Amino acid sequence: MVDLPGDERARGYWFEESDGAVEILRALRRFRVADRDMRRRMSEGMDMNATDVDALRFVIARQGAGEAVTPRALATHLGISTASTTKLLDRLGRSGHLRREPHPRDRRSVVVVATDHAHAEVRARLSLMHRRMMEVAQAVPEASRPDVARFLEEMAECLSAEDTLEVAGPLTAAPPPPEGSDEPIG
Repeated sequence: MVDLPGDERARGYWFEESDGAVEILRALRRFRVADRDMRRRMSEGMDMNATDVDALRFVIARQGAGEAVTPRALATHLGISTASTTKLLDRLGRSGHLRREPHPRDRRSVVVVATDHAHAEVRARLSLMHRRMMEVAQAVPEASRPDVARFLEEMAECLSAEDTLEVAGPLTAAPPPPEGSDEPIG
């Protein structure tokens, strides 16, 4: 157990206990941890790193929305350089998951397309989970669904905001070294 100052333990580390709002945040945290773990297991099961799986999911999702995915759009989504994107596309091309094709409207460009093999593998790995997730979503009372969706969208906005990790106040100094210690401060 982490040793917190007495005042922090009494009132909660991040939030005051209130009308169930903290329990919602705890449940959201549990969901995020489970989602991260699922993505790790999927990466391991597909023998890919997390960035490769994210790239594959992005291309499949954009294709499903009828959008062409360029290597630049993929690089932007992943937050990696175009050189790293080239290596990623080469790797996923060799594994039979993605291929480059001429852009349908711009002859100077290419698009990235998920192969039938990629669609089949992702579908095989995620179908059961997606079915279970849909069952959970459908169990939410219809009248509550807009509120749940709005809550999740607003949480996504909170996490995506540019200032999310800005320091809210002055940082406290590190604790002094134990008495009798010869460790320098700083």
